[in-house]
Amino acid sequence: MIDLTYFKTRRTVRAYSARPVTDEDLQTMLDAAAQAPTTGNMQLYSVVVTRSAEGKRALAPLHFNQPQTEGCSVVLTFCADFNRFVKWCEASDAVPGYDNFQSFMTAVIDTAIFAQQFCTVAEMNGLGCCYLGTTTYNAHEIARVLELPSRVVPLITLSVGYPEGNPPVSDRIPVEAVIHSEKYHDYSEDRIREIYAEKEARDDSRRFVAENGKTSLAQVFTDVRYTKANNDLFSRLYLDFIVGQEFRLPE
Repeated sequence: MIDLTYFKTRRTVRAYSARPVTDEDLQTMLDAAAQAPTTGNMQLYSVVVTRSAEGKRALAPLHFNQPQTEGCSVVLTFCADFNRFVKWCEASDAVPGYDNFQSFMTAVIDTAIFAQQFCTVAEMNGLGCCYLGTTTYNAHEIARVLELPSRVVPLITLSVGYPEGNPPVSDRIPVEAVIHSEKYHDYSEDRIREIYAEKEARDDSRRFVAENGKTSLAQVFTDVRYTKANNDLFSRLYLDFIVGQEFRLPE
C-alpha cells in the first residue's frame, strides 16, 4: 500500500517558532539529503548555512525582504559547485574541462535534487521549509555576501525552521494536465481553460485579480508578479554572473 500522506498534505511554511534547528540535526539531515542521485557521483553542489542574525539580515534585502528570511531558524543557500571538483582534478594531475554550459547544467541538476531531498527529509521530521524564488535574481550580490569563489553559483535558497501555525496546502493543477502518454500532446484552448478553471475559481485567486485591478489570474502573473521587463533584466544579470564565474557559453 502506497502511503501518500506526507506528499498530499505538505505545506510551504513561512512562519516559524523560536525553537532552533540544532547543528547536529541539520548535519544529519544534510547527510541524508546527500544520498540523493548525482551525475557520475560527482556531487556538484555546496550549501552555505546562515544562522546568525547578522548573516540573515545581510541576505534579507537580496530576497526582497521576505519575512521568512530573517524569521526562520536557518537559511540554506544551495549552490552549483564545480570549484571543489576542479581543484581535486588539478591536484590529481587530471585536466578538467568543465568551464562550459553543459557542466553548469550538470551542477544545476545535482543541486536541485540535493535541495529537494533535504526539503523532504526536513519536512518528514517535523520542520517547515520555504523555497525563496529570488536566489537567481540577485545571485551576484548573494555570492558577494557569502564570499563564493569562481565556479560556484547560488541556485536555491530555503528558509528552514519549526512551523508556527498550520498554513494551507498549496493548490495544484490536476496531475493529468502534466502527464503525456508516449509523446507530448499539445493543449487546445478548451483544455487549457479546463486545466486552470479550479485555480481561477479559488477565493484567493479572485482576490489577487481584484487587488491588482486585472481581469484574469494570468494577468496577475504576466503584468504584476513575473513581468517581461523583470525577467529580461534578471536574465541578463544572472547570465553575466554565470559567465563571470567561469562557465563560458557556446559561441
